[in-house]
Amino acid sequence: MGIRISRTQMPIGFRMGTIALEKLGVEKSQNHEMHVLSEMGVGHPQGCMQDGIMAATSATFGKGLIEKLYYGKEAATFWYPGKGAVRMALKNEFQDKLAPHEFFKYRKKGIEPSKIPDPVRQDIIDIVLNASVDDLFNIKMLPDFVYKPVKGSFAKAKCEVCGEYVFERYLRVKDGKKVCIPCAGHEPAEKGFYYPSYKKD
Repeated sequence: MGIRISRTQMPIGFRMGTIALEKLGVEKSQNHEMHVLSEMGVGHPQGCMQDGIMAATSATFGKGLIEKLYYGKEAATFWYPGKGAVRMALKNEFQDKLAPHEFFKYRKKGIEPSKIPDPVRQDIIDIVLNASVDDLFNIKMLPDFVYKPVKGSFAKAKCEVCGEYVFERYLRVKDGKKVCIPCAGHEPAEKGFYYPSYKKD
């Protein structure tokens, strides 16, 4: 394909992102258009799939355009206002094909990607970049998908305990004072996740 991406960015996510743009008929997000719901979680070496998604689409965590659903799956839903949504999941067959690769033998030993020999890393990147779309993903257009992004707000106030600024939506009340979440002494109550249900055709 003649494409080279950073070895710290999972090529699977890069392919996902480029295919999503094509399926939805859009370009990379210049502002706050594309939203991605990644089904990855935490503590998984292939979570860098999301780095590839961000590189391909410009939908970033920093801009609030990508969030995790914590399903532990190599899958993601891409939504673009006025264009609809598409969900892509890495096929089991392709995952099984990659599993014996020497790259993962290194990773299972705790060896970081940058320490794995270049030919091994490049080989697995090339396998993903050169695979056909049909080999890689189960793709489903979601015409009835509904997503309402959280409205941005610059409103903030000082926590009455630590004195640090906190955006108002995260203020809590403790002993009659408006305080930040750490000073309130509990975990965030807000989990702004959309849990879609996908039916097999």
